[in-house]
Amino acid sequence: MEHYYTTLFEYISRMIALPEADQQSVRKSFKPVFVPKDTVIEKAGEVPRYHNFIVSGFMRNFHWDADGNEITTDLNDGPRFFTSYFHFMNRTVSNENLHCVTDCELLRISRDDVDVTAARSFTQKDYTIRILQEHLQKDKDRINDMANLTAEARYAKFVRANPNIIRHVPLKYIASYLGITQRHLSRLRSDGSADTSTPK
Repeated sequence: MEHYYTTLFEYISRMIALPEADQQSVRKSFKPVFVPKDTVIEKAGEVPRYHNFIVSGFMRNFHWDADGNEITTDLNDGPRFFTSYFHFMNRTVSNENLHCVTDCELLRISRDDVDVTAARSFTQKDYTIRILQEHLQKDKDRINDMANLTAEARYAKFVRANPNIIRHVPLKYIASYLGITQRHLSRLRSDGSADTSTPK
């Protein structure tokens, strides 16, 4: 399980140097978990219990619209932190589902342990703020793209930025995330706009 923590430390080191005391705190508070493919680890209608760090694998965040359609709002591979951020931090009931699209290796910290470790960590507040800033910027960029780019341009940008997701995540989830129909996305792929190895 050592590679779980090595991956997390390398990820945090992009933002801030992690002292040995904080590394030991992480080892105690973050629990390694293997989650099988197609598992929902946090369900709508519940208060999210964990902040998840994706060591490997592909996850998405989705909710249901008024017609019962799944709407994917976040889609990514590791390494990255992943949760229903607003509801996790505020301990409120979420309308979102966290879904492991593939087998996933995760490190998980409970909401209570976040507060406990924050009180004694030298760096947790700093890197948590940066993680939230990255998440908010990603949401802002997606909203801007949805409003200003064509479907073709959104897909082309996504392909350039996320080649691993294109190869490993089913087309229906990518289409939902980009706000286009699966049929339209299939046409874009048939025109040679992307790697045709994307799962169906």
